[in-house]
Amino acid sequence: MSLSYIVLIIGEIGVLMSVIIPLVVWVKNLVEGQKCQLRSDMLRIYYHNCESKTVRQYEYENFVFLYRAYKSLKGNSFIDKIYEEVKTFKVIS
Repeated sequence: MSLSYIVLIIGEIGVLMSVIIPLVVWVKNLVEGQKCQLRSDMLRIYYHNCESKTVRQYEYENFVFLYRAYKSLKGNSFIDKIYEEVKTFKVIS
């Protein structure tokens, strides 16, 4: 393999990396934004219902779906405590 061929390959790898790295950063930012939105939605449901310790059926189901999505994105354990508390709320229709 000649030196010019190696230089060409290194140049092509550099071009690919200049495309891939911004995409990876973009996806990471999207994931972080989505986690923030999911966390916000779950906290809204929690604070809306925490005083009465009751939650409507559709809110509870939505909370569970939000929680699963949040955890699949590697969300932190802060929401785990909120989730455990919401599970103790009385579900009303």
